[in-house]
Amino acid sequence: MQNWTNSPPMVLSLTFGAISDINYLYGTISLVGFLMIICFNLTVICTVYSNQSLHEPMYVFISALCANGLYGSTSLFPSLIFNLFCKTQIISYAACILQIFCIYSYVSCEMSILTVMAYDRYLCICNPLRYVTMMTITKAFKILLLAWLYSFISMTVHIILTMQLPLCDNVILKIYCDNWSVVRLSCIDTTINNVYGLFITVVLFGVMPLMIVLSYINILKVCAKSKDMKSKAVQTCTPQLISIALFAIDCLFEVVLYRLGPTQVAYGLRVAMSLQALVVPPFVNPLVYGIKMKTIKVRILQLFTSKKI
Repeated sequence: MQNWTNSPPMVLSLTFGAISDINYLYGTISLVGFLMIICFNLTVICTVYSNQSLHEPMYVFISALCANGLYGSTSLFPSLIFNLFCKTQIISYAACILQIFCIYSYVSCEMSILTVMAYDRYLCICNPLRYVTMMTITKAFKILLLAWLYSFISMTVHIILTMQLPLCDNVILKIYCDNWSVVRLSCIDTTINNVYGLFITVVLFGVMPLMIVLSYINILKVCAKSKDMKSKAVQTCTPQLISIALFAIDCLFEVVLYRLGPTQVAYGLRVAMSLQALVVPPFVNPLVYGIKMKTIKVRILQLFTSKKI
């Protein structure tokens, strides 16, 4: 084993398994999937942007979720597709660090936006008379700005801590870079990294989910009093609940993978678990909101048919 005590390795090796013709098939599927994600998310964003009637906080948050999906997908797919079509699966240290920052900030932004959306639905359904003044377009943008700032700043600290570590190996047991895979290559004690990582995990998957659960508990209490409110809640909250459930399950897969250790899980299952949170939400979110929310679905049809519906 080589020892990099003064500086990190110039390149890191990613584990894609044995090179074969099937990799080209996976590369083609990944390229098609990436193009579909771009198309679906841009469609929702353009629909909301081009329709004045959709310039409301709820639709602004949906657009932000789709924009974040594009950001997360772009941090994964170009590198993944390139390596699937190449005979050697390597990535430079600098590119690996950049990919870690983008992927982790995407996950943080996703959870933050989902939390904000749950709070928005709580205000709309539980305080309908005050909602217009409590949640304006300006306030929606400010909340999103704070969510993005928190995500980028917290992940910047995460990356700085990782970059301080000398590495004793250059083999990453995944098909993309993540912080845990790089930290485990370190030659020194990583207690500070582990403690900070635990803090970030508790905030993202402890505090924020708790806020979401409390919001929807209050929504259910209010909706139980009226059939009309039940109908409204089902229409507006179902897509968000689907998005939250998908993202939570995907992230849980990653946590389980870390606990078990990468070598304790079959390669195919390890790859599938690793890609869940980065592929499923950006692909499914625009479909869920485009299909489940009647207002957006109608506007999308108008966007492509140029007819009044």
